[in-house]
Amino acid sequence: MNALAGLVERLRESRGFRHKSDISGVLSRLPEGAQAVPIGDDCAAIPDGDGYLLFAIEGLVSDFVRAMPWFAGYSGVMVNVSDIYAMGGRPLAVVDALWSGDAQAASEVLAGMAAASSAYGVPIVGGHSNVRSDRAQLAVAIVGRARKLLTSFDARPGDALVMAVDLRGRFEEPYPFWNASVSAPAGRARGDYELLPALAEDGLCDAAKDISMAGALGTALMLLECSKAGARIDLDALPCPEGVDFERWLTAFPSFGFVLSVRPEQVDEVLARFASRDLASAVIGQVDASREVVLTRDGDAALLWNLHEEPFICAR
Repeated sequence: MNALAGLVERLRESRGFRHKSDISGVLSRLPEGAQAVPIGDDCAAIPDGDGYLLFAIEGLVSDFVRAMPWFAGYSGVMVNVSDIYAMGGRPLAVVDALWSGDAQAASEVLAGMAAASSAYGVPIVGGHSNVRSDRAQLAVAIVGRARKLLTSFDARPGDALVMAVDLRGRFEEPYPFWNASVSAPAGRARGDYELLPALAEDGLCDAAKDISMAGALGTALMLLECSKAGARIDLDALPCPEGVDFERWLTAFPSFGFVLSVRPEQVDEVLARFASRDLASAVIGQVDASREVVLTRDGDAALLWNLHEEPFICAR
């Protein structure tokens, strides 16, 4: 087995990949609906006047909430904001549901939420709390609006697969969270996110997904599955922070990170817009009709996933 094949095996067994593949068991039990985009995207999109109402929710694993309550609260808002922008929208407000063992633990979570609310300019307008629970748990829901959508269902063969990420951060040890948000100057985080709806509204992109717990490759895999497409992804092209273990980076969950599928004639302008905000971006692969996701590195190639034979999140 070559080194790339071994890397593929470890990625497929990683916690992020396992969490995402578990989604298929849930989606298969949900009724078919009449959504603007099918189930399997970052947000529900509900047609509303001349645009769309966006609605999403994120739950945080209890060990993270217990170990890092302030950052868990911050992340609960941050990841929801990212979901809204990933769909080409702008966030309006969040609510939370919080369970803690005592008021002190709850106050740390709420302080983190308040900090993120300020950083992203998104108000917390209500929620539910229980400070007499036997475990720590947090879920945060968000609403937003979009004029034009970015979706996971519109990648086309021939598109360039682009990764955009903020490298100006650090890992929140021992977790895979790459934090480029908490220490950012006031206004920078929200300004960076504003690139996404601008790309949609200016007709430069219509397919994107924010990088989640499955890392850049798992996120690309979800986008490609939703679009019934495949790709060859060049690992040597991925933007990566200096001095960071590359395999760890492949499973990182960045505070600002997106995979986009971009028409060839729009690539230069899309990359220039990210560069204008000092964000790293690069073409990391090519979308094709194969429904296979193949990784290449140093002249080697290995199959990450065959979507003909095995669904990842079973999007529909």
